[in-house]
Amino acid sequence: MNMKNFFFDLDGTLTDPGLGITNSVMYSLKSYGICETNREKLYTFIGPPLVESFMEHYGFTREEGYEATRRFQEYFSQKGLFENTVYQGIPQLLSQLKETGGRIILATSKPEEFSLRILEHFDLLQYFDFVCGATMDEKTRSKKEDVLSYALKTSLSDPKESVMIGDRKFDILAGKRFGLSTVGVLYGYGDREELKKAGADEICESVEELKEYLLK
Repeated sequence: MNMKNFFFDLDGTLTDPGLGITNSVMYSLKSYGICETNREKLYTFIGPPLVESFMEHYGFTREEGYEATRRFQEYFSQKGLFENTVYQGIPQLLSQLKETGGRIILATSKPEEFSLRILEHFDLLQYFDFVCGATMDEKTRSKKEDVLSYALKTSLSDPKESVMIGDRKFDILAGKRFGLSTVGVLYGYGDREELKKAGADEICESVEELKEYLLK
């Protein structure tokens, strides 16, 4: 794949955030008297903006969604962001992409401040040329399309020389809107049907398969 700019989502593509995000959602819901014990049910919070998820899945108003997000961040900023693991093979993949002369850019709906802390904590920040995420209040820049637009402008990347890599439909749809090639990965939280329906140009089952595709 002859690309110069590699745009990665964070959750579900580079790191597995399942424990940290679901613990943070449980903490937030508990303040509303909601005791959610089904962790897998909360995997729907991984990917889309949190405000939208609280509204869609628990019937919150938008203002309640913002407040619930603030409470989510209380836990996440102290504990949740470190309740995370790096997918096996990711450091090697990023290193090899850098060796080819490619630029690596993070485009995530997670707040930029948290994203920087996560990448630094797991020793991944060294591979990134730009780190672009949502605003902390999730009001002015939270949807993946807004984040990717910001990332393209910040990095001065040509969409025709760029690829968006992610595990959810939001990543693929945003990439296609701006004319990037798109790759969906199945080791995250999306499934083949979701990624195929979104129009992913390629779908990879593992980090190793993703590496082979990007470096071929």
